[in-house]
Amino acid sequence: MSMSMGDSGDQTMSEINVTPLVDVMLVLLIIFMVTAPLMQQGVEVQLPQTTAQPIERSQEDNLILSITKDKKIFLGKTEVTPDELEEKLRFNEKLKKDKELFLQADRSIPYGFVVDVMATLRRAGVEQLGMLTEPVPPDER
Repeated sequence: MSMSMGDSGDQTMSEINVTPLVDVMLVLLIIFMVTAPLMQQGVEVQLPQTTAQPIERSQEDNLILSITKDKKIFLGKTEVTPDELEEKLRFNEKLKKDKELFLQADRSIPYGFVVDVMATLRRAGVEQLGMLTEPVPPDER
C-alpha cells in the first residue's frame, strides 16, 4: 500500500470563494438605495398619475422641463421665463444633439398653459417630447 503525498490536503484550492464579494456588494447596494433619493434634488412638482407603461430611461442623461403649480418654468434646475424659453431651447447643445425633452408639469396647471409650452417646445426644435407621470398605486386601480 503506497500512499501518495499529494492526497493529504496539500492541494491548493482552485475555486474562488465569492461569499465575501457578495456580502460587500449587498452592503454597497443598500447604501446606494438609501442615498439615491437624498441625492436627487429638483423642482417640486406633483405629477399626474397614470397606468401607462414606464419608459426605460436614465434620468441623468435627459433634459427635463418642469412647470410648477405657480406656473414657473424650469429647464433642468434653472428658472426660465415663458418669453425666453424658446431662445434658451434653441441654443441648448444637448437639445440640438438629441432633439428630445421630457416635460413634467404639476397636475394643477391649466391644460391650456401646458399646451402653449408644448407649442413653444415644438417651435424650438423638440422632435420627441416625453411626458413624466407617476404610476398609480396598486390599491387605487
